[in-house]
Amino acid sequence: MRNVKRAVLAVFSLLIMFGVVIFTLENQQPTALMFLGWRSPELPQSFFFIGALLVGMAVGPLMGFIAYQRKASRLKRRLQAQV
Repeated sequence: MRNVKRAVLAVFSLLIMFGVVIFTLENQQPTALMFLGWRSPELPQSFFFIGALLVGMAVGPLMGFIAYQRKASRLKRRLQAQV
């Protein structure tokens, strides 16, 4: 059963990587972003999309960790108040 799970995970990972490569190759048009007067250099569209994906993948778990820490500290204070 463990080998089946590993094989499924490997196939799923390869499909994701294949999709990212296809996406990158299809979105090579140079684009510049403007935000609050700041203009980025012209880079391929895929660079901005994949960059946003990576930032989201970093921020998501960080927010979850912060929420967990808050909940754990609240629970700890409640348990100390009861004692």
